[in-house]
Amino acid sequence: QVQVAESGGGLVQPGGSLKLSCSVSGNIFEIYKMAWSRQAPGKQREVVATITREGYENYADSAKGRFTISRENAKNTVILQMNRLKPEDTAEYICSADLKVQSDGPLFTNWGDGVQVTVSS
Repeated sequence: QVQVAESGGGLVQPGGSLKLSCSVSGNIFEIYKMAWSRQAPGKQREVVATITREGYENYADSAKGRFTISRENAKNTVILQMNRLKPEDTAEYICSADLKVQSDGPLFTNWGDGVQVTVSS
C-alpha cells in the first residue's frame, strides 16, 4: 500500500507565494519521477512540473520562472515553491510519483488526492 499526501494549499493574493509539499509513504522500493499537476474547473489536467530522481527538472511554460520543484529522496518528498502567483494559477494541485514496490516489479504511477490553491484578492 502506497500513500501520497499533499499539504500546503490555501488562499493567496495575486503576486504572493505558496509552498506545496507532498510525501510518499508505504511499501516502496524506489521512487523515480515525481510531478505536480493541476486541474481547474472545466479544464484539462496540466502537468506543471516534474523532477527525476537525479534532480532533472522540467516545467510547463506557464510555470517557468515562477515555480520551482525540488525533492528529498531520503524523505520521499517533493516540494513545489510557487512565486508571483496569478489568478489563473487557481486550481487543484495534485502530486504524483512513479515508483516500484519491488526491484523486479512494474512501474506504477501513484496520485494524491490534491490540494486547492486559490489566487484571489
